[in-house]
Amino acid sequence: MLIKSLSAAAAVAALAFAPMAPASADITDYPAGIACDFPLRVEDTGSPTVNDKMFEFPDGRVRFLDAGKGAALDFTNLETGATYSLAGSGAANWIRVDAAGSAQLTVTGHTVVIYFPDDEPAGPSTTLVVGREVIDIDLATFHFTRVSLRGKTTDICAALS
Repeated sequence: MLIKSLSAAAAVAALAFAPMAPASADITDYPAGIACDFPLRVEDTGSPTVNDKMFEFPDGRVRFLDAGKGAALDFTNLETGATYSLAGSGAANWIRVDAAGSAQLTVTGHTVVIYFPDDEPAGPSTTLVVGREVIDIDLATFHFTRVSLRGKTTDICAALS
């Protein structure tokens, strides 16, 4: 499951459901310095099993739930050709959007999180989180700020270096 894309204009609903969207050999290339220090390719190579739900509350809050088995992912260092693969694994992700427009993403299970250089903590970083991470999202800039992280992490950039 991949959390962040290059499109800062991505809608919250797209963010909520993109991590486990059905794969059709989707390929995303990140230039050097964005997701890793080198150019990184991420390819969805499997078929996820997903349950998506949206909950709306009378006070204007909205929550999106994305749960199931994510697609398999292949990561490639485009400078060296080194690869790293992940099988689709279980995860549940919640995005909470309040009436004022702030958002918080909570990922649990097996999730790949990409922090760009303008995020907090500053990237570039691409990390497999097996556990729970909470991230505040500025919807105007698509800026991520880590609130908390518990569990095991794997630095995918380091694995590809």
